[in-house]
Amino acid sequence: MVDVGDDAPDFTVPLADGDVGSFTLSDRLDEAPLVFAFFPAAFTGTCTNEMQTFRDRIENFESVDAAVYGVSIDTPFTLNEFRRQNDLNFPLLSDANRTLVDRYDVSMDFASLGVYDVSKRAVFVVDDDGDVTYKWVSDDPGVEPNYEEVQSAAASAAD
Repeated sequence: MVDVGDDAPDFTVPLADGDVGSFTLSDRLDEAPLVFAFFPAAFTGTCTNEMQTFRDRIENFESVDAAVYGVSIDTPFTLNEFRRQNDLNFPLLSDANRTLVDRYDVSMDFASLGVYDVSKRAVFVVDDDGDVTYKWVSDDPGVEPNYEEVQSAAASAAD
């Protein structure tokens, strides 16, 4: 399990930023602090609200030079459409192969719906040394993060 003070597990996944590219954590540390907002699935109520809230608060993160990335198991093509429909002003990472949910230990099942191995709602902040400086994980997919706390954590990681 990844915890505050640990080295963030490195990964390479598809990047959905209007196009489809590639994102490797170790190659992006110069953008730090990095805020990774894991969410279970695009086009669902709470997930949409969460990503729209990050969208509406993006200036607070940019003011401390933090980069925000949403992370879900959806394909990059689905995530690009989700970005477009919700006017998201930050990129999304496609974890369709479950690399991040496994490495960051944030996998959960919606057994009653027959959906397995999706991401819990979680937020990690990674500094320019690749260290995890903030972690929040919810076992309840209906609970959103404390956005002010995430902003403070990003600001602290920038110092």
